[in-house]
Amino acid sequence: MRTIVVTGSASGIGLATLRLLEQRGDRVIGVDLHDAEIVADLMTPAGRAEMVDAVQARREHIDGIVANAGLAHQNPADVAVNFFGTVATLDGLRPLLSGSRSPRAVATASMASLMPSDGELVDLCLAGDEPGALERAAKLVDAEQRGLIYASTKVALCRWLRHAASGRDWAGAGIPLNAIAPGVVETPMVEGMIGTEIQRAAMSAMVPMPLNGFMRPEVPAHLLTWLVGEKNSHLCGQVIFIDGGSDAVIRGDSTW
Repeated sequence: MRTIVVTGSASGIGLATLRLLEQRGDRVIGVDLHDAEIVADLMTPAGRAEMVDAVQARREHIDGIVANAGLAHQNPADVAVNFFGTVATLDGLRPLLSGSRSPRAVATASMASLMPSDGELVDLCLAGDEPGALERAAKLVDAEQRGLIYASTKVALCRWLRHAASGRDWAGAGIPLNAIAPGVVETPMVEGMIGTEIQRAAMSAMVPMPLNGFMRPEVPAHLLTWLVGEKNSHLCGQVIFIDGGSDAVIRGDSTW
C-alpha cells in the first residue's frame, strides 16, 4: 500500500483526488484547514512546519505528494499559499520520499499562468522573499491591480518547478516532479465566479475551453492520481495543461 499526502483535501480537486487514491487502495493523508486528517494552515511558515511534523509523526516514509492546496482571493493570501505554501510542502515532505521504491510528487498550477502577471511579484517569489512578495501583492491591491496576483503565483510556481524538477534533489534522487494546469474547474473556489449564466459566459470568453467546457474536479484528479502513481517513471518538470484547449487557443504556435 502506497501512502500519499494530499493538501487541500477537504474540497474540490483535492477531495476528488483523495477519493480516487483511496479507491485504488492507497493510504491518503489529507491536509486542509478543516475536515482533514491533518488540520494545518499553509498560509504561515509555522503552519507549514506543523504540517510536516504531523506527517512525520504518522509515517517514517511516504510514497507521494500532491501539493494541491490553493486560493484565488486575489490578495496576499494567494501568494502565501499558492507559491510559498506549495514549495514548502514539496521541500518539507521530500525527505520522507527517500524510503519509497517509487516516490512521486505533483503540484496543482493553473492555466492562469498564461494570463497577464506581475514580473516583480514573480521575481520576489522565486527569490524566496516571502515578506517582499506579500508586500508587493498588497501594493497591487492598493493600485487596483489585484487581478495580477493569482496568475503571478502560478507563473512563479511553474518556473520554480521547471528549474527544481531536473535537479539533484528531485530527478537526481529518482523523484518525478511535475504539475497540472487546469482550466476552469467547478469547485467551491470558483463558484462565485460562474454562478450565473452571465458569469459563465464572461469566464468562457476569458478562459476558452472548446473541448467539453468547464470540468468537474474528478477530471484533473484523475491526472493527478496518475502522475503520483508508480507508472509515471519519466515525466520530469512538465506542466500539463488539462484545460479543454485553453493553452492551444491562447498560445497557438508560440509554444514552438
